[in-house]
Amino acid sequence: MVRGTKKFLDRVGTPTAFDAKRPDRLGDWYANVWFWRPQVAIFVEERSLLPVLVPLAPATSVVDRFPAVFEAIAGVLGIPSSAVQPELSTMEDKVLARTASRSVLGVMNEFGHLADNYRWRHEEIDLLALSLWLAQIPCSPLRDRHWTPEDALRALLK
Repeated sequence: MVRGTKKFLDRVGTPTAFDAKRPDRLGDWYANVWFWRPQVAIFVEERSLLPVLVPLAPATSVVDRFPAVFEAIAGVLGIPSSAVQPELSTMEDKVLARTASRSVLGVMNEFGHLADNYRWRHEEIDLLALSLWLAQIPCSPLRDRHWTPEDALRALLK
């Protein structure tokens, strides 16, 4: 399930009805829009806080394009394909909802500030590289289990 901010849902689509029980190991994905040129959608997984950056345009297909970028990031991080495939299967439903966690939204805002700094230091922005860089940032909501989204994702999908 993708839980979008108002800015994201205004561009992508309206929330849909959903079944709260899901079999995947990862939680919901939160999404927001960064008004860069070109615009970027950020997806953050609620349990690991893994960030995935995807070009927003065209906005109507960003939710369809997002799983492939997640799969690429997981591959670079060394997550076995056998662990990623069940998660990708659950993403096929394309369920949209409103955000529900202020903590995840706070992490997304922090990622936005860090990404702005990163962006001003690099001539060209590779969204995959930026996603991987953000995945190595320690996040305080993870302090009791794992320090970084990268480590948390590995633990969840082992």
